[in-house]
Amino acid sequence: MHFTHKAFWFFIGVIALVLGLIGVFLPLLPTTPFLIFASACFMRASPRIHAWLIKHPYLGPPIVEWQACKTIKASIKKKAFVMIVLSFLLSIIIAPVLWVKFLLLVLAITLLYWFSTIPSS
Repeated sequence: MHFTHKAFWFFIGVIALVLGLIGVFLPLLPTTPFLIFASACFMRASPRIHAWLIKHPYLGPPIVEWQACKTIKASIKKKAFVMIVLSFLLSIIIAPVLWVKFLLLVLAITLLYWFSTIPSS
């Protein structure tokens, strides 16, 4: 199956948007990063869908803030931080193998460090 670049970015954007929408209702899935990623994909694939996304009254403001200021609202950042810690903690508890637990711990620390470097608004 042959995909063009636009079709590829559209497909990835749809997946990111769906994951972001699921994250609205499922607290373990972060909404804002998926929406930002979906927006970046749709900028390449469909300017019309990108415009709809950034103008959406609920989904648009975090995307616009990221694009304009490279910041995330402090309340969203706090919720995401808690969800990252809880989801990795649960994954570490459930993981059956010690090296997987260690890998998850290293990934969690790396992700939390990176996430803490993003400025808050």
